[in-house]
Amino acid sequence: MAQGVIHLRFTREPRAGDLIRGDIRIPEGPPPRAAVLVVHGFKGFKDWGFFPWVAEALARAGYAVVSFNFSRNGVGAEPDRFTELDRFAANTLSLEQEELQGLVAEALDGDLLPGGRLLRLGLLGHSRGGGQAILAAAAEPRVGALVTWASVSHFDRWTEETKAEWRADGRVWVLNQRTGEDMPVDVTLLEDFEAGREHLDLPAMAARIRAPWLILHGSEDMTVWPGEAQNLARANATARMQTIQGAGHTFGATHPFAGPTLQLEQAMDVTVAHLHRHLEP
Repeated sequence: MAQGVIHLRFTREPRAGDLIRGDIRIPEGPPPRAAVLVVHGFKGFKDWGFFPWVAEALARAGYAVVSFNFSRNGVGAEPDRFTELDRFAANTLSLEQEELQGLVAEALDGDLLPGGRLLRLGLLGHSRGGGQAILAAAAEPRVGALVTWASVSHFDRWTEETKAEWRADGRVWVLNQRTGEDMPVDVTLLEDFEAGREHLDLPAMAARIRAPWLILHGSEDMTVWPGEAQNLARANATARMQTIQGAGHTFGATHPFAGPTLQLEQAMDVTVAHLHRHLEP
């Protein structure tokens, strides 16, 4: 286990007016030859709840760790507040995937992390970020390991009634239960999904993944039904699924973070074991 962690920051401008803000954590000592890229989900951000703890734990386990905010996730210069709701409204699944694939390529080609080109890269995605990690792992055969926590198994999460209202009004509102804030989502997200169904088909993309894949899900997840983990496992016969008993969608973690729960520590222990087995930091 590494004794100390160096914390760096980076930005990327994937397109004019959009900015990815990210963190890099590196264990002290020789540059690691393996990295893990951590992907947040819908209404998530790199500084939410357990993400900094997860990144620190992975760095102490010997990995370079990249965590970041998608450019349109709604969090700007203030690291833990949604201050860019117009950008949040204009986000799409395809834009997120474009940004994630760009960071994956940068990491593998040696343009993102100090120390040059990596030998191995793993992805860890939570919730909708799990779905994005699945797409990225299917697209990039150089990804050496995949872990998904409480991942969605499909992106089509709206009723037909909601879709009709969405098209009519051009925008729907989703509640941020933590803050009580209604957050806007423009119809461009729905249009992007419908235009790209083939490329955003998670079971179909899951079947293409060749990287060793660990699927973790809480037995008490009320946000993403635990059966979705089973759907993903059925789509890829080589994936390994494990249920964290008693865990909800965030494995008991809250924001602000109050420390790791037993379920979160269990998820991390299983994750590190999987990464060690296939990435060898």
